[in-house]
Amino acid sequence: MTKAEFLKVLKEKTEAKTLVEAEKYFDGFLAVVEEALIKGDNVQFVGWGAFEVKDVAAKVGRNPKTGVEIQIPAKKAVRFKAGKKLADKVNG
Repeated sequence: MTKAEFLKVLKEKTEAKTLVEAEKYFDGFLAVVEEALIKGDNVQFVGWGAFEVKDVAAKVGRNPKTGVEIQIPAKKAVRFKAGKKLADKVNG
């Protein structure tokens, strides 16, 4: 599903009168999630799922073309874990 397709469905399922208004809702939702994750907070929707930030340790990788080892620095990664209700719906 593309963002445009998503916005059309979002417009139908909310009180948004236009696609522009639906996009404002969507952008606002994303901004709230981003801000929370940047602060280090988890964003949890009980039964649906949770977004969280995890620390990924530094590691040694290998260039597949040359075989030369490279150091991959530590970083933070966003993870999403589906909740039981969502997982059950997806699995039928």
